[in-house]
Amino acid sequence: MPSAGLAPRRIVQLSALLAMFALFTAQIVSALLPNVPVFIAASAGGLALDVYLQYRNPGLLSLLSKVRFDVTVRQLLRDMLILVGLLRIDGINPTREQAPLLIALCVFYALHFACQAAAVVVRRTRTLPIVTRNIDASALRLTAAPPRVLARRPGHRLLTFSIPATVGLVITAATTDAYWGGIGVGVAIALMGGGTAYLGTWLLPKKRAKSEQKVMEWLDKWLAGYKPTVAMYFSGGTTSAYQANMWLSTLSSVDAKPLIVLRERFMVQKIDATDVPVICFPKVSTMFSLENSTLKMMLHPANAAKTSQVLRIPTVKHAFINHGESDKLSSCNPYAKAYDEVWVAGPAARERYALAEVGVEDKDIVEVGRPQLAPIRPFSGAPTGAYTTVLYAPTWEGWDGNPGNTSVVLAGENIVRRLLADEGVRLLYKPHPMTGSVDPRAGAANERIMAMIREANTKRSGARPDAAAAAELARRTAELDRLTSTAFRQSADEMERMLLQGAPKGDREAAITEATLAWEKAYWASFPEWEHQIITAARPAIFACFNQADLLISDVSSVVSDWLSSEKPYAVANTSGLSETAFRTGFPTVSAGVILSPEADSVPALLESVRHPEKDRFTAARAELKEHLLGPSDPPSMARFNAAIDALCTKADERRVRMESRLAAEIPSPRSAAEDAAEEAAQEPNGAEDSVNA
Repeated sequence: MPSAGLAPRRIVQLSALLAMFALFTAQIVSALLPNVPVFIAASAGGLALDVYLQYRNPGLLSLLSKVRFDVTVRQLLRDMLILVGLLRIDGINPTREQAPLLIALCVFYALHFACQAAAVVVRRTRTLPIVTRNIDASALRLTAAPPRVLARRPGHRLLTFSIPATVGLVITAATTDAYWGGIGVGVAIALMGGGTAYLGTWLLPKKRAKSEQKVMEWLDKWLAGYKPTVAMYFSGGTTSAYQANMWLSTLSSVDAKPLIVLRERFMVQKIDATDVPVICFPKVSTMFSLENSTLKMMLHPANAAKTSQVLRIPTVKHAFINHGESDKLSSCNPYAKAYDEVWVAGPAARERYALAEVGVEDKDIVEVGRPQLAPIRPFSGAPTGAYTTVLYAPTWEGWDGNPGNTSVVLAGENIVRRLLADEGVRLLYKPHPMTGSVDPRAGAANERIMAMIREANTKRSGARPDAAAAAELARRTAELDRLTSTAFRQSADEMERMLLQGAPKGDREAAITEATLAWEKAYWASFPEWEHQIITAARPAIFACFNQADLLISDVSSVVSDWLSSEKPYAVANTSGLSETAFRTGFPTVSAGVILSPEADSVPALLESVRHPEKDRFTAARAELKEHLLGPSDPPSMARFNAAIDALCTKADERRVRMESRLAAEIPSPRSAAEDAAEEAAQEPNGAEDSVNA
């Protein structure tokens, strides 16, 4: 199916490129003959096609740029061929009429390159050493960005501003009157010159950003005023932001002054809506401003290459909190021993580290539970409606090629087929967002699973919610989007976004929580209860799916650990090649669930145990495993998390006091002039006597 969908697109792309080369060929031939009608059509058509592709399909033109046939070369060639054609057309005087046109075109291109140089300088001056969110940075003289066509799109600028010149020149070709060409090129020069001058105003003092030194001085003052104590540090790729986002609600609820520290500029907009101040330090040298601040500790939801850089700050303590816990080896990474402490949910993770022998000492492990699991509703008994809702949430294939990482490849289709065969099942399919990013087989299996679900929906029928439900969802979506996103115009750059995303007004997070709950209610109400759902968007989140489902089927992943907070039934697919006994022994999180083979032949019995809890032999085991994985319910996880923060901050304070005392002992205190004079006077007689005796 994917290849069939791509073929027409590739044909269109190839046709567009062939059309462009055909127009260049027609322009060359008609200019040399000359053939005025064809020459005019080819010249105008070539520019029109280039402009269209530049705005609608720039990726296609990037292929031409790779072979150095970029937009500048194409337009230069196009204009050169127009001038050649004018030389060949009778009635146009080359010396008296065409020479001024040539000079004017050269001026136009000179202005284009001058504008490009100005754009480079403007972009550099507007690239600050830090990027912020939720911080009032107006003192940095932040301004709106210049138009994108002037500052960031040289190809669009050249082609758009060339239109008057090309129109005027082709009219000259048709009428042999150079007057029209002069007007067209003159308009193009005016546009390019005016644009360059306007862009240059961003280099004037009123619009020019402050220097790096001034920016860092401002940041030091802000840090001194805000007085942060705990920060979440995060670095990663474009698809990894979820690892930090899952901790936002916890970070905003701590009994401390929180801060989010990022390292990649693009990540600033990947972090979900929050009131917590965000600072991005693209360069490690600027990040050391944190060393002189009140910051005492950092939380790390993921290991990244740039984590080692922040570990160099001696005044800050570091705790690894991970972005989820599972029995996989990745949850016991040896890198964890680089942190001062490793915070885990419950005793199971402590045992996991002990068995892994990766250098993490037991004294450095702190059990804090999973504060973000609070929205998950507990088990309330067997399904009461007409359908049993099953959530199939497989994880992705991972980097190591282990077939046991994901069930999608070996078992996914069998699991889904058996679930769809039960008329009383409503399936929610929510694959991991990175499925297929490493192993193409996982991506292909994922596509086949979704096709199976869509086909199954065509075989079901029943009453559907009315138009009011869809309208309510649209209203709730608009409201939630308004709260969770910031509208930027297309020309907005990093500095303009900093200006728009200053200090938040009011308690936005509480409003977002309320709007999210209302959206989720409207979302589920907009679908009939008999319809299977494929959920690949960020909304609804996995916890919202938990609250809808009666049963979870997943893989060895943190999804299972989080699900256990509800104590609902679950099953785990075993595609590792291990026996069931070895699988349960090797992965404790599966010990209170049903194990599915790749054939998934035990799915009917699993569904029977969900519908009749008296047949569920794992009820007590799930309660025990929940406490083993997530820790006790009392005190609440958030209370334990805050206590861990206080304890680690105290250690940071104690270390700072020791370092200051040691430094004071190593450096002698300055002596006063009176003390020096007294000592000299006391030693003077002895000194004189020694001289006489000598």
